Amino acid sequence: MLRTGEVSDELWALIEPVMPVSKGLRGRPWNDHRLTLEGIIWRYRTGSPWRDVPDHFGAWQSVWERHRRWSDDGTYVRMFAAVRAAAPERDAQLQNLLSVDSTISRAHQHSAGALHGAHTGGSVE
Repeated sequence: MLRTGEVSDELWALIEPVMPVSKGLRGRPWNDHRLTLEGIIWRYRTGSPWRDVPDHFGAWQSVWERHRRWSDDGTYVRMFAAVRAAAPERDAQLQNLLSVDSTISRAHQHSAGALHGAHTGGSVE
């Protein structure tokens, strides 16, 4: 069973005006922005690969492409600014949403300065 409804009506009313419009653009009409945003949220909430985004949200390629486009054209920045402007008293709480936890980032041992040619373990080497 899919969990949808991540974007409440109240939140959607805030961010819908800053969403890009496809009017006047060539090509196929865009999928519903709200449903696509739900698919992006689903992907990040579950940690799944893009290819595993359920068909309910549209083709995974379309969901990924919209995410990439919104990242590049500043749509996410405008969405966040609209939410911040609507609730300035919750600014600190909203800023915490942007926090990135780097404690799970890992690097290969060679990126940490291991000598080239040195045996660092493992059956592959």
